Amino acid sequence: ETAAAVFTDLLAATHLSRPSDLAAEAAARARPLDIEDVVLYLVDYEQTTLVPLGGAGVPKRSALRIEGTLAGRTYATSRIYPADTDHPDRRRLWVPMIDGTDRLGVMEMTVPLVDGELSRALLTYCERYAHLIGGQLVAKGLYGDTYERARRSRPMSVAAELQWSLLPPLTFATRGLVVSGVVEPCYRAGGDSFDYAVDDDAAHLAVFDAMGHGLSAACTSAVTLAAYRAARRQGLDLAGMYAEVHRTLAGEFRGDRFSTGVLARLDLDTGRLSWVNAGHPAALLLRGGKLVRELESRPSPPLGMPVDTGPVTVGTEALEPGDRVLFYTDGVTEARTADGEFFTAERLAQFLERQAAAGLPTPETLRRLRLAILAHPDGRLQDDATALLVEWHRDAELALLPQTVPA
Repeated sequence: ETAAAVFTDLLAATHLSRPSDLAAEAAARARPLDIEDVVLYLVDYEQTTLVPLGGAGVPKRSALRIEGTLAGRTYATSRIYPADTDHPDRRRLWVPMIDGTDRLGVMEMTVPLVDGELSRALLTYCERYAHLIGGQLVAKGLYGDTYERARRSRPMSVAAELQWSLLPPLTFATRGLVVSGVVEPCYRAGGDSFDYAVDDDAAHLAVFDAMGHGLSAACTSAVTLAAYRAARRQGLDLAGMYAEVHRTLAGEFRGDRFSTGVLARLDLDTGRLSWVNAGHPAALLLRGGKLVRELESRPSPPLGMPVDTGPVTVGTEALEPGDRVLFYTDGVTEARTADGEFFTAERLAQFLERQAAAGLPTPETLRRLRLAILAHPDGRLQDDATALLVEWHRDAELALLPQTVPA
């Protein structure tokens, strides 16, 4: 009853609260259950640091690196990790803060022991409480800049601001499917973007690379994304979506600007993957942790390029349970390794094979991919780099569930 009252009070308080109030509300509302020192940490755009949110009654904390900390391990694995405190009858908990399966950060809290042990019921409550706060972070974030400012370690370019405002959440999972994306450089991204939509029996997937750099590329990308979504929501097939996006870009930019891309559809029941390639690098198919092949098909011209597109070729592949498909832009393979070598499609496949062998969750694989493509000493990319990793019937979604949620 006390736990239900805490949830009810928190939800009631958020109706008229500001985004900046949430950290204080989260700390105050947990005290009736003898939960103290509640601190919310948001992951930054680089996905390297967890940044604390301040507020009245919230303990002062410093930012924490993801690498080498319990808080970071919680973020990477979506698992609760306990730590000792100065009081033998209490433990500090690091709890994942997620929205569905999209990782937002972690929550720190100090809880009482019951007969010297952590109560399973209390762990479940703490996890659900963090889920509730995660949902509120997403909802309240629409009404202010508190969370955006916290997540940024440097100013964001106007082009990147536009791009991030249009991207979907980085991770989505449902039964038999995980989709996760990454975009870099996160503060200067311009022409790259990705999109997905999962409805009924299908997942629609797309990756785009608009020509150029900076704000002009971001504007082209924005029009591309909007045209793709409009066509998709009309119920057009892949060839029809390609034609509609091509027509929109050609009409708006008169051939001066264009975008490469891959538009795909995955049948969630059968595993049939269909795609149209618009002058873009072919996706990679991994099976059993190994690269099987590149998903090649006769490419159509880039979207918006003033040429006759001719008949549109729709490629198909029958996925097997456990398959992974990586869509990416050429900025990934043109990145440099720590030794100065180009990343290349072969090295990209080898990287994914190693991560699959390590059993890492899909979003953690892409977070580490970001670190890998920035491993060159100057930390610079030749071009924007975007990747979208899709897993079908691999049970990968189960690894993203909080530990107290039944699989």
